[in-house]
Amino acid sequence: MLHHLYFAPGMFGFGKLASYDYFAHLERALMRHLRERGHDAVTWVVDVPPTASVTKRAARLAELVASTSTDSEAPVHLVGHSTGGVDVRLIASPGASIPCDGAALAWLPRLASVTTLSTPHHGTPLAAFFTTVSGQKMLYALTALTFFALTLGSPPLAVASALVVAIGRIDRAFGLDVRVLESTTERLLQLLDDARSREVRTYLEAIKTDQGSMVQLMPEAMDLHQATVRDRPGVRYQCTASMARLPTPLNLVRQLLSPWGALSTTIFAALSELTSHVDERYPCAAAREDDDTEAALLRAFGKAPEVRANDGVVPLRSQLHGRLVWTGYADHLDVLGHFDGGKAPADDPPHVDWLRSGADFDEARFTAMTKAIAAGMIGEPIG
Repeated sequence: MLHHLYFAPGMFGFGKLASYDYFAHLERALMRHLRERGHDAVTWVVDVPPTASVTKRAARLAELVASTSTDSEAPVHLVGHSTGGVDVRLIASPGASIPCDGAALAWLPRLASVTTLSTPHHGTPLAAFFTTVSGQKMLYALTALTFFALTLGSPPLAVASALVVAIGRIDRAFGLDVRVLESTTERLLQLLDDARSREVRTYLEAIKTDQGSMVQLMPEAMDLHQATVRDRPGVRYQCTASMARLPTPLNLVRQLLSPWGALSTTIFAALSELTSHVDERYPCAAAREDDDTEAALLRAFGKAPEVRANDGVVPLRSQLHGRLVWTGYADHLDVLGHFDGGKAPADDPPHVDWLRSGADFDEARFTAMTKAIAAGMIGEPIG
């Protein structure tokens, strides 16, 4: 059977930018696992404004599905990473008001599954920081740096060192040196050739002009979202949930031996600290999870994760919605295949570990996770 898979990117992520495919590892892995089960698939990645309103992003995805599944009876599967998971749940929600032509939602009866990875279903404290002036500059720089790291490798020593200085004590939110941050980001973009620089700058400019989703991902706003968005009957909802390990002294020393490692480790530690902030009124977690979910968390971590546990961007307990098909140690980008995995499968692009979290995520865990997702999509037993 043929399946149509659609991928929605999230916070400081993208679909395809300057010929780099952000979802390449996840797409290829899911297609391999589906073929192993006797199924075939075609995939699309939606091109959405990075931090625009969730409703705008959802509308863009709905229109993509409508335009690419004409005259087809193939089951539709939506896969969202980070903010993208909020997008796909909104599209699937019965009665949701999406700002697009009604015909753009005619495919909904064929929707078979909704998969969310590292999604802030209950919000993330990091979103509140990204709505500040300093936070917007940081998000802009992180997106630029993510693209640079994944496509070209480590930045030059001078840029890496300057960014570490600019970030400073980010956990105090207002300790950022914005001027240094802006100048070093500009220097980073100047390292790209003209064609790529123009495309990347246009994408980054969208972050400055529309911050709608950052406001909507704040825990207070997602409290209302959770109360109003409903699961569509007959659709399989599944998720992955992860958190990073606390760095060991040996791992920390190893990372700090290189400028790139120092930069990445500093950024991850700062983001994780911001994400770990807990407001008891809006704890970024459901009041109670079902027994199967809690049992899976206990098997993976040896104890129930606390509300502060996170993947560097989203609290682990905020990532839970639907059937938990995989959980374990991983950071926010590991689950997409952006980890230090050594040699990738034949014909796959190399793995690049941008966030040095110390999670020790690897190819074996990525394979186990993607196999579970593929099986859940088509309703087969996981294992």
